[in-house]
Amino acid sequence: MKSRTIILLAVVSLILPGTIMAQKKLASKPQDKFLTPHVFEYRTNHNATLNYLTFLPKGYQADDKKKWPLLLFLHGAGERGTNVWAVNIHGPSKYIAENPDFPFILVAPQCPANETWSNEPLLALLSHVEKSYRVDKRRVYLTGMSMGGYGAWNLGTTYPERFAAIAPICGGGQTIQVILAAKGYAPQKQKSLSTLGVWAFHGAKDTLVPPSESEHMLQALQEAKVKEIKYTVYPEAKHDSWTDTYNNPELYDWFLQHKR
Repeated sequence: MKSRTIILLAVVSLILPGTIMAQKKLASKPQDKFLTPHVFEYRTNHNATLNYLTFLPKGYQADDKKKWPLLLFLHGAGERGTNVWAVNIHGPSKYIAENPDFPFILVAPQCPANETWSNEPLLALLSHVEKSYRVDKRRVYLTGMSMGGYGAWNLGTTYPERFAAIAPICGGGQTIQVILAAKGYAPQKQKSLSTLGVWAFHGAKDTLVPPSESEHMLQALQEAKVKEIKYTVYPEAKHDSWTDTYNNPELYDWFLQHKR
């Protein structure tokens, strides 16, 4: 697989003390002014809530008929909890602060403390957002980093029909859904999976989540005959393979090339 040489700083979101220190400074983050906090109530086997942030692109309010692409972002383990602004530490919102013409609706939920991402609440939130905002359902995209990379792999490969493209960063996951589709046990899912755009990212020196976690997912997708698979390895990067990824406008241009 092809690689490119980009040297990154090693910033590990899973180290909680560093994350807590960062959370104390959230009020001064410039991207805060572009985002709006929300609480989403949903029902599974019990009532639950999910905090999330949204960004609406320029022109959204001016044209009440235009539909917009949606980007769903899943954060890492260090940003879990009840302070929704912790979601703002890493990810696309930092890019928005420097690029306020960001052409997506951004939705960034917060995983509750001591939990990991699960598909059911994320699907419920996605459906809620699609009903609440003028979302172009043919242009819904998914990305996540670290624990959120695992969440993006899981959600994107289990429900590929809901997304046009996914970009998991330094994550991994279970290949069972992909294998079932590849073996013909889920023909409808295989069709959706084969047309899903996939661009994965990893640091070659990541010891927290080794690159093999991304690579075994990509191998399964190849066996399932997914038509577009990209893989970027940062040769000198450790766990932080998200900073340069989310700062790269090519990622967002790539998303917009895909429609479901």
